[in-house]
Amino acid sequence: MAALQKSVSSFLMGTLATSCLLLLALSVQGGAAVPISSHCRLDKSNFQQPYITNRTFMLAKEASLADNNTDVRLIGEKLFRGVSMSERCYLMKQVLNFTLEEVLLPQSDRFQPYMQEVVPFLARLSNSLSTCHIEGDGLHIQRNVQNLKDTVKKLGESGEIKAIGELDLLFMSLRNACI
Repeated sequence: MAALQKSVSSFLMGTLATSCLLLLALSVQGGAAVPISSHCRLDKSNFQQPYITNRTFMLAKEASLADNNTDVRLIGEKLFRGVSMSERCYLMKQVLNFTLEEVLLPQSDRFQPYMQEVVPFLARLSNSLSTCHIEGDGLHIQRNVQNLKDTVKKLGESGEIKAIGELDLLFMSLRNACI
């Protein structure tokens, strides 16, 4: 059993590391901004798969049981403050990429078996949004995302657990903003 868990964990870390490298490569080469509406869309079918939806929500529920900080909300009103509806998919892309790279990778050995199924799904969504950019500087969006990142980092492992516990909110926000 321990060998299987180690094998699954290694596979998951490899998949996530490959996805992160792909994201980095795409962000480096995609420096030119394009209109926000051109590539900031996800297919509706991504959010109509009962199995992965259930697994995502179960992962969030399991992590939220380990979350002792009920005073902080990462994905909520504050995150969207000052961001127009047409910019929200780009905002959620930034949150998704941070969650994959900085939260799920360090916690990839926890919350099994949900983690091994949800991470590749989220990585595919991230890959689908890799060409999503906005016109202009987007400083207001970057400021909101940076506040979320700072909160997670300030809370340490507890912040990472909170972010995993809010994967249901991330899922719903991606659906609402990007389809």
